[in-house]
Amino acid sequence: MKVLKVLAVAGALSAVAGVAMADDAVVHDSYAFDAHQLAPVGVRAEVGTTGYGGALLWQANPYVGLALGYNGGDISWSDDVKVNGSKYDLDMDNKNVYLNAELRPWGASDNRWAQGLYMAAGVGYLDNDYGLKARAGSANDTVTIDGWRYQGPGEVNGKLDYSNKIAPYVGFGFAPKINKNWGLFGEIGAYYTGNPNVSLQATGLTALDPNAPSAQDSANADAQKIRNDDKYKWLPVGKVGVNFYW
Repeated sequence: MKVLKVLAVAGALSAVAGVAMADDAVVHDSYAFDAHQLAPVGVRAEVGTTGYGGALLWQANPYVGLALGYNGGDISWSDDVKVNGSKYDLDMDNKNVYLNAELRPWGASDNRWAQGLYMAAGVGYLDNDYGLKARAGSANDTVTIDGWRYQGPGEVNGKLDYSNKIAPYVGFGFAPKINKNWGLFGEIGAYYTGNPNVSLQATGLTALDPNAPSAQDSANADAQKIRNDDKYKWLPVGKVGVNFYW
């Protein structure tokens, strides 16, 4: 079902891209257009915080381009989610489809480095699974949950997800051409996702302080803090790659 959703969104975004690119090709007196204007001008291979994948590239004029892409794959980050002294490793299974407009204020410049600067604005369909884990592997290890220390062996496992899977995106990039056919690519930005849903389950952990709540109560408190932390309303994006133009 998830695959069908991704394909459906990709088809819809492709249609939007086609309409956007058709404007320059319409011949108003005969209501005909040159179909070649709808063909992509290049492709991109990319890897970053949202996985690896690629994009089709269109160019309406020197100042406006479109990128329709997909990022996927499993990525793990150490101590990526931090709240009230707790540190959780984040395991991401990404399935993202995106459509971005790339606005190049110096697109007509003779300087290829200036031409490569752009601002991206668009939308993504984020079908991602996020696993959270904090582990104390032995009796000599401890883990902090909601400011309290707990002794292993044990761990906290959980999930983080967003109910709003259609997310707006803003970013800044640099994609200079090296020659006629090849170029470099780098971009940073963020999706606005809203507050996430979070659940955490503690197993096997023993409190070091006799006045501490149970590990599960502390895990529930951490989950509530993550849900209400404004910084998790945004999904940061950083990626690099290469462009090929024909």
